[in-house]
Amino acid sequence: MADLASTSDPLELRRLTQAEFQGLAQLPPEVTWFANIRNANTRRAYERDVRDFSLYIGIQQVEEYRLVTRAHIIAWRKDLEGRSLSPSTIRRKLSALSSLFDSLCEANAVTHNPVSGVTRPNEGANEGHTPALSDAQARALLEAPPEGTLKGKRDRAILATLLYHGIRREELTKLRVRDVHQRQGVVHFRIQGKGGKTRFVPAAARALRLIQSYLEAAGHLEDRDGALFRPVRNNVTGEMAKHLHPDSVLKSIVKPYAKQVGIDADVDGVCVHAMRATAATNALMHQADIAKVQEWLGHANISTTRLYDRRHMKPEDSPTFKVSY
Repeated sequence: MADLASTSDPLELRRLTQAEFQGLAQLPPEVTWFANIRNANTRRAYERDVRDFSLYIGIQQVEEYRLVTRAHIIAWRKDLEGRSLSPSTIRRKLSALSSLFDSLCEANAVTHNPVSGVTRPNEGANEGHTPALSDAQARALLEAPPEGTLKGKRDRAILATLLYHGIRREELTKLRVRDVHQRQGVVHFRIQGKGGKTRFVPAAARALRLIQSYLEAAGHLEDRDGALFRPVRNNVTGEMAKHLHPDSVLKSIVKPYAKQVGIDADVDGVCVHAMRATAATNALMHQADIAKVQEWLGHANISTTRLYDRRHMKPEDSPTFKVSY
């Protein structure tokens, strides 16, 4: 502080112009709330949800959010239900709006959150909608990529990383070579999760062997700061030293190999998230502690983890098979 006070002109230390300083000071809280959402996918979804609400009730100026009442929220909820949207989609839209009003309350821009107390639809069944593969399907998928090509080696490593660790596809594509490292004598993945949260997941031995084989073939083992999983060809720019796009994991890896082993991804709903559901379900089936699985998956709430807990829903345990005439 003394150094700053002794400066002949403290304003010379500013990195913002006077106009930029004044502009930021005058930003409405609605804008700062939106800018503070770190995850790009969440930001896009929340933007759509808030725009949906604004269009429905006719908001044209941000100041009009201060006039919103619980009755407006209930009317919007009824409209959403009338569009036959899923309960989870309606819940997310209401959560987005509630998040906005919580931020407005903190900024003293509104007196209360009108979404509070508005009943949200139940999720329905206690089981998640994302399908989980059987053990036989998972084994077939792991063996599907050819062993003798660079793409096959990469894809085997990717499928093993997904199926043994339950990570999201965005988390997979963000991995760098140095994110596979030792902690307390055990190799872990350093995972950059939702909301900028970092977690460390012990690496399965089979996945590590496949990753090692891929890196040796690809030749970027020593590029510690570079992407772990990279394109094997790029017909557009030719640039190979970059991270895979999350969409390519679904379109170029999961779906083709699923089809190859007899899993109709389009009909059965198998997607990259199904790999995550499979890992979580399998871990729970083999007596993993659900609190540990929550931490492993990076879930903020254990209720989300319970959607993967299908131990009490095994078909062979149904009373159907106890009926005898």
